Amino acid sequence: MGILERNDTGAIAHLKLNAPERLNALSDEMLAELQGQFDALKDDRSIRAVILSGEGKVFCAGHDLKQMTAGRQAEDGGKAYFKDLFDRCAAMMMSIQKMPQPVIAQVHGIATAAGCQLVASCDMAVAAEGTRFGVNGVNIGLFCSTPMVALSRNIPRKMAFEMLTTGHFIDATRAEALGLVNKVVPHEMLAATTNALAETVAGKLGAAVKVGKEAFYNQIQMPMEEAYDYAGDVMVQNMLYRDTEEGIAAFLEKRPPEWEQ
Repeated sequence: MGILERNDTGAIAHLKLNAPERLNALSDEMLAELQGQFDALKDDRSIRAVILSGEGKVFCAGHDLKQMTAGRQAEDGGKAYFKDLFDRCAAMMMSIQKMPQPVIAQVHGIATAAGCQLVASCDMAVAAEGTRFGVNGVNIGLFCSTPMVALSRNIPRKMAFEMLTTGHFIDATRAEALGLVNKVVPHEMLAATTNALAETVAGKLGAAVKVGKEAFYNQIQMPMEEAYDYAGDVMVQNMLYRDTEEGIAAFLEKRPPEWEQ
């Protein structure tokens, strides 16, 4: 078994971080595996939702600090290695939002630093009771600047700043209240609840979800008037789909739609 496992069930791809002895750290190897899977999935029309989980006691404890320490041994003190590392990590995180399929984080144990960034980068998240979230690099003298980008786009800025500057964890209930996760469930219900959410999403018209996900992330960065203009154009495009016409007809005729995509 590799450090990242993939198992597909119907239209759902299950990706599992499988390096429990390293707390599923985002090592160079893990980043490469995740990037490779996301690149492959974005063109896979048979997959309509993705679940990302972790093996072992925790979801993901962030970057591999042993690798980062080794990177400092270069003649430049690690400057080139660190720039490349954070560029690769950012590219992988952004790949999640560029994928046409919704990606759901299935979180347990701990999601800290870049692991918390990974949760924040996913489109949705379901957490087990007792899960803790943190961006606590500041505790070792490293401000979580790149995790900050995703986190501050998920939760209110003052709470994000508090987490970043104190290094304190928040629990799953607080994470749900702030909007970092969608649902909190008992650990024994985590997989089933996440899968049910993925199945609901996977049952929708794939072309509509694809255009909608892209539009969601594009419009959220625009001023309101510009966003409405853009979103209106997207809806016009969506309305012209054959399957959308079929979906409306099926609703009016009180029957299941017969979609081609």
